[in-house]
Amino acid sequence: MRTTSMQMSFRETVSDKFKIRNVHLQQSQNQIRHKTDGLSSSTLVLRRGQPFTILINNDGRPFDPLKEKLVFKIVLGPLFVEVPVSVSGQPSPSQWSAFLERSVLDPNAPRMLSISLFSPASASVGVYSLQLRVETRWSVKTHLLGQFTLLCNPWCQADSVFLQSEELRNEYIRNDCGLLFKGSAGNVVSRPWSFDQYEKGILDICMKMLQLSPQAQANVERDLLNRSNPVYIGRVVSAMVNCQDDKGVLMGNWSGDYSDGVSPSKWSGSADILRKWSETQFSPVKYGQCWVFAAVMCTVMRALGIPTRVVTNFNSAHDTNTNMVIEEYYSEMGEKLSIGRDSIWNFHVWVESWMKRPDLGGGYDGWQVLDPTPQELSGGMYRCGPAAVKAIHEQKVNTPYDVPFVYAEVNADVRTIIIRNGKILSTSIDKDKVGALICTKRPGPSMLMQNITEEYKTETSPQSIGVSLQFLKAPVVGETLSFSVTIVNKVAVPKLLKKHVNAQNKEYHRNPTGTFWEAHDDLKIGPYETVVVKHEISFNEYMMVEVAEDSLVNLAVVIEDVKSQERVLASEEFNICSPDLNIQIQNEQLVIINKQEVALVTFTNPFKVAVSGELTVSGSGLLEEKVEMSLTIQPRETMRRAVRFIPRMAGARMLQASLVLRDLSTVLRGFKTISVQA
Repeated sequence: MRTTSMQMSFRETVSDKFKIRNVHLQQSQNQIRHKTDGLSSSTLVLRRGQPFTILINNDGRPFDPLKEKLVFKIVLGPLFVEVPVSVSGQPSPSQWSAFLERSVLDPNAPRMLSISLFSPASASVGVYSLQLRVETRWSVKTHLLGQFTLLCNPWCQADSVFLQSEELRNEYIRNDCGLLFKGSAGNVVSRPWSFDQYEKGILDICMKMLQLSPQAQANVERDLLNRSNPVYIGRVVSAMVNCQDDKGVLMGNWSGDYSDGVSPSKWSGSADILRKWSETQFSPVKYGQCWVFAAVMCTVMRALGIPTRVVTNFNSAHDTNTNMVIEEYYSEMGEKLSIGRDSIWNFHVWVESWMKRPDLGGGYDGWQVLDPTPQELSGGMYRCGPAAVKAIHEQKVNTPYDVPFVYAEVNADVRTIIIRNGKILSTSIDKDKVGALICTKRPGPSMLMQNITEEYKTETSPQSIGVSLQFLKAPVVGETLSFSVTIVNKVAVPKLLKKHVNAQNKEYHRNPTGTFWEAHDDLKIGPYETVVVKHEISFNEYMMVEVAEDSLVNLAVVIEDVKSQERVLASEEFNICSPDLNIQIQNEQLVIINKQEVALVTFTNPFKVAVSGELTVSGSGLLEEKVEMSLTIQPRETMRRAVRFIPRMAGARMLQASLVLRDLSTVLRGFKTISVQA
C-alpha cells in the first residue's frame, strides 16, 4: 500500500513541474517579418531593432513566473548578455529585452509560450548563439536553441542605416541584379551584373569575411563591439574585398595576362567569386578590376543590410602627389606621352553606402563613398572611405575618411602641356574634364542610368574651344569609325593652319600606348569661319588593337597656327562597343513561378570572318545551373539558341548571356529583365 502511495505522489510531482519539451525559432515567419526571406544561411536571419518571436512547448503545468524564471543568454564570440523574460513592461531601444506575449492555458491544448525578443538598433552585426536557462528554487537547466545572424535594419528608424523610402530600400538592399556602367562619358556602356545575395551560402560567406578581417584577428572583442557601426563595417569590407594586406577576396590585375586565372571581363555575378574564395580556404580569386571589386562589395554590404549602390565616375583622376592637378603631356603631333605618375582612368567604379555619420557632426549623413579597389593606403591598409558625398561637394577636404583622394578623382584640374624635344610649346587648364559624368542605376525595374554628377561637383566653368571632335555615329566593333574635327576661327583675320590627328590604343586605367592611325594636313580658314573636316578609320585599321572589352581609343587633334605658332588641342577618349546579344522570352507577359519557360538568344555576326566561342546563359532565381555551349558563326549568319528555365523566385529577375569570342578576344553581352508572377 505504501509503495502505491509513493508512486502516485511522484507522478503528481512530475505533472506539477514546468518542463520544456521543444523550442521553435519560427525561421520562416520571423524572416518574412524581418524582410530577410530569401537570404540563404545555415542560421535564422534577423534585422536589429526589431522583435522576433520564439515558441516554447512545455510539458507539466503552465509556466508560472512566481515559480520559475526564464533567462535568455545571447552570445557573440567572447561577449554575451543575459536577458530575463518579463511578463509586462516596454522594450528598451538601447538594450536587449524579452517579453512573454502569451501562454496557452487550455488543459486540452498543448502547452505553449510565445516570447518576443528585442534587439537594440545598435546591436553588432554577427552570428549569435542563443541559449535559454530555466531557473527554479531547486534546479537550473540550460537549453541550447541554435544560432541567428543579425543584420543592419534600414526599415528601423533608430538604426544608423535607416532609409526613408520603401522604393529605395527595395533597390539598394533587396534587389539582387543591376547594371554597371563602363566605357567613356560620351559612349556609356551598361553592363548587367548579378549581385547574388540570395544565392546559397552567400550570406554565411559574407559573415566569414568579417571574422577573417585583420581587425577581428588582432582583437576579436573590440572588433565585435565596433561592428555596431556601419562606418567601421564599411572600412573592414572595403579592405577585405581586395587581398592586398589580408585574406581578402580578389586579386587585382591590369596587365592583360590572365592565363592563370579569370579575366575580369568574364565575371558576370558575385556568387561565383565569393564561392571560389570560400572553397579555396580563402585564397584570393584571380582576377578583378575596379567594377568587379565594387560589384562584390555591393553584394556584401546589401547582404549585411547596409543600403548600397554601384557608382561610375567617368574621367576619374588618380592624383598621386595630392596637389589636385593632373598633368597630361602631348607631342605637337597630338600623340599623348607617358610622362608623370598622375593618370586619368576613363572610368572608375566604386560604391556608395547609406549611413549616418555622427563622427563628422551634423550634415554629413547619407551617401558615403567606399572604394575596395586597391589604390592608396588609408590608415595603413588598402581601402578607401567612407567619404561623405556631401563633404566632397562642399570641398571639405580635411574630413575623414579619404575625402581629399575622392575629391581629386571627381574635381582635379587637368593641365595639358604640348612639348617638343623637352621644351613646352603651350599649356592650358581644363576644369571640366575630370568627373565628366558620375552615374548609377536608376531605382526601379527600368534598367536606366541615373546621372548623379551634381551630387559631387561644384559648378563648372564655361568652355571656349577653337577645336572640337565629334563622332558621326556611335563606334561599334566591325564598323568604320566616322568622326569630324570642327575648327573655329574666332578672330577677323584669315589663318594658315596645320592639322595633326592621332589615334592611340589605351586601357581605361592608364596612359595610351603606340599610335595605330594618324592624319596630317594643311588648311586655310577665313575670318570667323568654321571648318568641318571628316575622317574615317576602317575596321582593318583598328581591329588588331581595339577588340578587348575595356580597351579604348585616345583620339587627339592639334591645330597649329603657322604664323603665331599658337597650338590648340582637343582630345576624346572613347570605347568601341561590342554588338549586343538579343534575348527574347516566348511568353514574356505570363512568366509564372515554377513553370517552365523558353528564352531565345540570337546574334548576327557583323564581322567579315567566322567567329567561334563559348555562349553562357545565367540568371539568379531563374536557372539552377549556367547553360554553356560552344558555337561557330559564319559572316552575316544569325545564331539562334533556345534556353529553357524554371523561375524559382517571384519579382524582377535578370537573365543574362555572354559570348566569349576566341578569334577576336572580346566578350559580347545581352540581358533581359523578366517580371516573374507569384
